[in-house]
Amino acid sequence: MDKRDELIERRKNSVLGGGQPRIDKQHKQGKLTARERILLLLDEGSFQEMGMFIEHRSTYFGLDKVHYPGDGVVTGYGTIHGRTVYIFSQDFTVLGGSLSETHALKICKVMDLAMKNGAPIIGLNDSGGARIQEGVVSLAGYADIFYRNTRASGVIPQISVSMGPCAGGAVYSPALTDFIFMVEETSYMFVTGPNVVKTVTHEEVSSEDLGGAKSHAEKSGVNHFTASNDVECLKKVRDFMTYLPQNANELAPSPKNFAFNVNKLESIKNILPDNSNLPYDVRKVIDCVIDDNSFREVHEDYAKNIVVGFARLEGRTIGIVANQPASLAGVLDIDSSRKGARFVRFCDAFNIPLLVFEDVPGFLPGTDQEWRGIITHGAKLLYAFSEATVPRITVILRKAYGGAFDVMNSKNIGADLNFAWPNAEIAVMGAKGAAEIIFKKEISEAADKEAKWLEKEAEYAEKFANPYRAAERGFVDDVILPEETRDILIKGFASLEKKAEVLPAKKHGNIPL
Repeated sequence: MDKRDELIERRKNSVLGGGQPRIDKQHKQGKLTARERILLLLDEGSFQEMGMFIEHRSTYFGLDKVHYPGDGVVTGYGTIHGRTVYIFSQDFTVLGGSLSETHALKICKVMDLAMKNGAPIIGLNDSGGARIQEGVVSLAGYADIFYRNTRASGVIPQISVSMGPCAGGAVYSPALTDFIFMVEETSYMFVTGPNVVKTVTHEEVSSEDLGGAKSHAEKSGVNHFTASNDVECLKKVRDFMTYLPQNANELAPSPKNFAFNVNKLESIKNILPDNSNLPYDVRKVIDCVIDDNSFREVHEDYAKNIVVGFARLEGRTIGIVANQPASLAGVLDIDSSRKGARFVRFCDAFNIPLLVFEDVPGFLPGTDQEWRGIITHGAKLLYAFSEATVPRITVILRKAYGGAFDVMNSKNIGADLNFAWPNAEIAVMGAKGAAEIIFKKEISEAADKEAKWLEKEAEYAEKFANPYRAAERGFVDDVILPEETRDILIKGFASLEKKAEVLPAKKHGNIPL
């Protein structure tokens, strides 16, 4: 055979993966193949494959008779919106996408190149786990990947896309990356599958309930973004990458063209209810401040009492953390603290300025929270903000009570600019509880205790349930009208563009885990 023809024939065999019948089965399950996913995710014509002809080296349990070029993973590099990314896509048609020694070597190679060249790494995961026939060799391959995930953390963005089963050791690489995307009904992540769970704990549970996209989005918080199918998922990843820098030494792209509907400046005045105890959706406030249609919420279905996500302000990427009064009155609890802390640390690692919208009545009380460690978990959010050196601005919308006021990016933990709306209430606690403590004796001695309580509550509210005491002491830089918020934020972040802050010399801090 002519050398040229031989190459063409070898390429054809490699592209077929596990063979046409298995490709057809993949399609019948509503899943794209490994290469189809790459071609859909990357810019047209930009993908350059590496390691197409690599094969496994194992001879045990009949593997010496089974060889597939590429060994179950497609690796290489290309561009998304013209920016370089490195990528690997596991091929379930080849031995269930199981990870072998050479499979892992291919992944490690592109991860190393991503680090050397300061470009994001994207993993499209579709694997049954370690290749059992290879024993400890495959396990060592996972460890090699985990090690690189850890070394790359905070250096380059790492994105994991679960597009099929992801079991056993396979789940820990995604868990070490920055963001996880999952597909409903076809992707699963669990350390042990339903059969093992039934054997050990006698629980009967489906793969979807145990480790499906919805379960991990709502219950565990493992999953950050959910899509209904492969195509929608990959489109979400393409869009998401436009909000991120290439690495920790660069800034995120800033599109010159952006839109803002000025009518929103009128709408923002009417979002907060007159009664400070009534809920509202903080996402409406966010929408009235940022560029039109630019908010990309992260962890939308998990810990709904805090909202986090990326947005643009005159084209520039910012990270937003906001208490959500529409859920649990916006209190901080274990899950919301963890969610917020993780997001803040990502933004700080990749030079993304932070904007905080604060409306928090405190931490969630109760034995459940205390016994599960609200002290430690709440400290994670406190630590994350205190550690962050990116530009940080806080806007207090309404309530800012107790220790939660401190935690939500207060001036004293390093926020650069702090603003408050006129109806902000900044105090140790609400007026009702404060009056009961401060004026306990007077209330108990009064003929009409209820009337006296209301009188003292009003007295406390007048003195402290406003933003002016904090402004007098410099804890709030200015009290602003809601409709002024966008303009003030634009000016504020512009003034902080050259901010330079250096942390004390140390190996690393010891975040309360």
